[in-house]
Amino acid sequence: MPKTIQRRFALSEKGARDFCKGVFFTTLLDLALMLPAVFVFLFLDDYLRPVFDPDASVVHGAVFYLLLGLAFMLVMYAAAVLQYRSTYTTVYDESAARRISLAEKLRKLPLAFFGEKNLSDLTATIMDDCTDLEHTFSHAVPQLFASLAGIALIAAGMFIYDWRLSLALFWVVPLALAAILLSKKKMRRDVDTNYRNRRAVTECIQEGLDTVQEIKSYNREEAFLSGLDSAINRYEKELTRGELLTGVLVNGAQSFLKLGLATVVIVGAGLLASGKTELFVWLVFMVIGSRIYGPVNEVLNNLAALFYLDKRIDRMNEMEALPAQQGTTEFAPDGFDIEFDHVSFAYESGKQVLKDVSFTARQGEITALVGPSGSGKSTAARLAARFWDIQSGQIRLGGRDIGRTDPETLLKNYSVVFQDVVLFNASVKDNIRIGRRDASDEEVVRAARLAQCDTFVERMPQGYDTVIGENGETLSGGERQRISIARALLKDAPIVLLDEATASLDVENETRIQAAIAELVRDKTVLIIAHRMRTVANADKVIVLENGRVAETGTPEELKRRNGLFARMVERQTAE
Repeated sequence: MPKTIQRRFALSEKGARDFCKGVFFTTLLDLALMLPAVFVFLFLDDYLRPVFDPDASVVHGAVFYLLLGLAFMLVMYAAAVLQYRSTYTTVYDESAARRISLAEKLRKLPLAFFGEKNLSDLTATIMDDCTDLEHTFSHAVPQLFASLAGIALIAAGMFIYDWRLSLALFWVVPLALAAILLSKKKMRRDVDTNYRNRRAVTECIQEGLDTVQEIKSYNREEAFLSGLDSAINRYEKELTRGELLTGVLVNGAQSFLKLGLATVVIVGAGLLASGKTELFVWLVFMVIGSRIYGPVNEVLNNLAALFYLDKRIDRMNEMEALPAQQGTTEFAPDGFDIEFDHVSFAYESGKQVLKDVSFTARQGEITALVGPSGSGKSTAARLAARFWDIQSGQIRLGGRDIGRTDPETLLKNYSVVFQDVVLFNASVKDNIRIGRRDASDEEVVRAARLAQCDTFVERMPQGYDTVIGENGETLSGGERQRISIARALLKDAPIVLLDEATASLDVENETRIQAAIAELVRDKTVLIIAHRMRTVANADKVIVLENGRVAETGTPEELKRRNGLFARMVERQTAE
């Protein structure tokens, strides 16, 4: 049972066990809440039966009922405390464990996942879905199962007591449940539609924030706001329609339940008139009937909540099913040569990016990857650091298959400078220290100077302690790139990946940075991705990629003499 619950509701093993406990204690509470009805039944049986049966007498006095009432209150209090601890408290613990587990899962996913996954969708899973699961599991799902169990137990007892009045009381329950269950497919479809519409609104807002410069530059404010208004209106309209449908179904089913009490009145009157039941029994069923539909109403409400929850559970299970990158944390390579051995890779089926690529980037050499846009240069460099896992072939580092090494362990050996730099809303010093967290201030400043950062940091009000804003918004593209290079210099890893590291720099600064890069790459394995041919002029080896295949390999001078693709690229850029 716990395993089934674990899969059904995307719970941890402990969470599934706690859920079973929560259902048990919630059932106990629901039964305890029927004790007032039991108290009334006993009191009526004791004090009213003599009215209808002259031979009967009052058995218990006021003291007995006073003590019984206190005992029932203590039982209800104890059941409420146990129920609270087994649902709310444990659900919040499970929610915390779920968020940690999700974070750990994301930490183990290929880095490429975050480039492919829609950011607003991922944020919704981390924030909204976890919150919805927490709220629903603390307020609805255990109560649903407990109410079903409580109703079954009470109904069994009442059918034993008098099956005719019980049938009159409960005949409406399966019909009310059927009304909700038969609409399950429609309600889930509405939930899916509402989710897509809400996601469209989130994406539109996010896109507007990311592209506000372009929107203003091209006078697209009115068009953007019009599109946003349309997305919001569509979401609002569908949400209102879905809420109305749910409300009509649930409230309609709850109203239908009222017929049960009316049926008890009619059937009880008929049985009483024919002498087939007693007035006392009839009164007892009417008293209990006023209470029994409370748990049924809970079931109807919580069933609707469970249908709403299914979408979130599916998304959690989807995240859990994603293949995480695994590998040994012990890694002792024999040197730092990177070998591509007949490597093929595709982001998705039918979109092959690399096809049977083989080359070696040796330690102490600069290996440049060049080629037309879309040829697979950046992909090859990222595969070398196991940002993705390849479909066929093998990539080795120092003779060791990187596919068998834990990515975090592997990346300790890499310094990476991307074309698109990401900075944090922190000081210059802290942004550089990302390269090595235990670096001293002196080491950070030294790396910054080698990367030519001091030329712009000196103009800042607090120098290296100046906060540079979200993603370095106060800096130019070239300044942001130099901070990224300073990080790599500070890390001083044996392998360096440079993806268009000087693309954001002017000629003067590029010349300065080349000196820093020369310091960075000394005695290391270096992979450079470049479009500017002068960037690879000093490379020891050039790998020319075209349509995902290795077209040419050699030194820059050798490739120029061959008059192949590399020579044409050099000639074209020289002519420009």
